Amino acid sequence: MERVMRKFLVAAAVLLTLGLVRPAPAAAAAFVQKSPPDLSWSFDGPFGTYNQAALQRGFQVYKEVCSSCHSMNYLHYGDLSALGYSKAEIKAIASGYTVTAGPNKEGKMYKRPARPSDAFVAPFPNEEAAAAAFNGAAPPDLSLMAAARDGGPNYIYAILTGFNQKPPKGMFVPTGHYYNPYFPGGRIAMPPPLTANRVHYADGTKATLDQEARDVATFLMWASHPHLDQRHQLGVKVMIFLIILAIVFFFAKRRAWKDVEH
Repeated sequence: MERVMRKFLVAAAVLLTLGLVRPAPAAAAAFVQKSPPDLSWSFDGPFGTYNQAALQRGFQVYKEVCSSCHSMNYLHYGDLSALGYSKAEIKAIASGYTVTAGPNKEGKMYKRPARPSDAFVAPFPNEEAAAAAFNGAAPPDLSLMAAARDGGPNYIYAILTGFNQKPPKGMFVPTGHYYNPYFPGGRIAMPPPLTANRVHYADGTKATLDQEARDVATFLMWASHPHLDQRHQLGVKVMIFLIILAIVFFFAKRRAWKDVEH
């Protein structure tokens, strides 16, 4: 038996050398999720602030593109005043949507134009209806997306610009899904939502894919952290107060210990 095995191994080595037999191909590499790029944002750091022009452009992208699938249930139209919109502009934006109100005097529900005090109108009446429209996968609410995902606006930007890449060799992407290396698992049910010139910015900014992704990521960051500017301002004031207090304590200590040291 040992002699037979030895002859078999020798024969296999000869065939491999001659190229008549090839080793089995290596297994396809497992999917490795990419980390989002570390981008620079106006709101970064302790002195960072939101850029109102970017916020308005981001809201425009959400309104014209994202809102057809994604809700933002924790925002009200009146909140848009923080983006620099006037009361008249907010009233006009809200009136473009219809809400169910009531009951009225007859005890019936009725439809009316939305008001600034109303929450953003969702594209579907409930999560079940949203799931039914998208093969069982309801689009997530975007109100807190920047806070809920590791990387925040960097992750949102990466997802929006990460389409149109080839999946690793051997990776199967089923029909109705798309490959995106920044999404967990690499398979995402959302088709590429943004393309260059998908919107026409009111301020005349060129609507490249990069610009649209940055703007809507900024808007979603504000939606998750609407008081970021105020927190940064408070933090700066606290630091200035502590520095002044430290200086006062330093000179008070020197004065108190002056006679003791001498």
